[in-house]
Amino acid sequence: MNELTLPYTQLKQFAIDIFLKINCSKSEATLAAEVLLNADLRGIDSHGLARLSGYVRLWEAKRINSTPNVQVIHETPSTAVVDGDGGLGLVVAPKAMQIAIEKAKNVGTGWVAVKNSNHFGIAGHHAMMALEHDMIGMAMTNASPLVAPTFSVERLLGTNPICVAIPAGEQPAFVADFATTTAANGKLEILQRKNQDAPEGWIQKKDGSISTNANELKDGGALVPLGSDREHGSHKGFCLGAWVDIFSAVLSGANYGPWVPPFVSFLAPPSDPVGDGIGHFFGAMRVDAFRTTKDFKHHMDNWITRFRAAKTIEGQDHLIIPGDPERESEKERRKNGIPLNDKVVEDLKELGKKFALSF
Repeated sequence: MNELTLPYTQLKQFAIDIFLKINCSKSEATLAAEVLLNADLRGIDSHGLARLSGYVRLWEAKRINSTPNVQVIHETPSTAVVDGDGGLGLVVAPKAMQIAIEKAKNVGTGWVAVKNSNHFGIAGHHAMMALEHDMIGMAMTNASPLVAPTFSVERLLGTNPICVAIPAGEQPAFVADFATTTAANGKLEILQRKNQDAPEGWIQKKDGSISTNANELKDGGALVPLGSDREHGSHKGFCLGAWVDIFSAVLSGANYGPWVPPFVSFLAPPSDPVGDGIGHFFGAMRVDAFRTTKDFKHHMDNWITRFRAAKTIEGQDHLIIPGDPERESEKERRKNGIPLNDKVVEDLKELGKKFALSF
């Protein structure tokens, strides 16, 4: 499959122009584009520009409000519930995370649950907002029900990602950003574009048997929880996904489980919703609410350095600290550009034509 590599600044401006075309304000169009392109920079191509047309289609279907009134509807000194007013999750999520950070500045920790939102891009972007304030950041969201819990053939959960971002001193921050399924749905979409099979343990057929067909979801199959099957710990992946669903939605008043509205515009949301939109959950904790920042960062550096020095299996150069691959990707792609496969390029060209923009 061919790839086209383009500069970050050019792609960001194209995304801004598209968001402006769907009536976002200049500031929110810029914010949405930055969150979206951060996925591409960090090598998480499934959640970057490849999703841009999906947001536009949701807006066309009147399922995204491009001029939302994002507001706090309930709060205590350390907690808040935010109503995203049907806005782009790319905009709602960083605003909610900023509220968590401000609360942490005041009382040590801040926790924010969000309802009535949409797909928020990569969890890592939002969690990492805490790092510049010497805080630990957490972000999670529920998502379209594509996942069958252990022993089930029903799609009841989303890929429900979690991210925690932890500051260090001389060492780069520890950033663990992962889906609670064996693989995120976006990884499956990449295989579909490349006409490749999926590894065993990613998906199951509608009868619960193993499949490697990357298009299995279209035939009634399901993604499986982290661990792939009970013998390899899928019940733990199920628990993680359930935890995210409850924190993101049952706590906030968003839709949960099978009632979460689908990301694709051609599927209608459930007719019997149990809440409002998609839900997220964010946390920010001041390091100095526990010990001095200097001491903490010193010991985080020591932790990371010791793990980097771990004796490795033959053929493996070194142990990878969470966040390393994404940081290296961002460094390389800021310098040399972001690669886009030909199907994404064609999709973006069509999007440009729709709005009389050149890509």
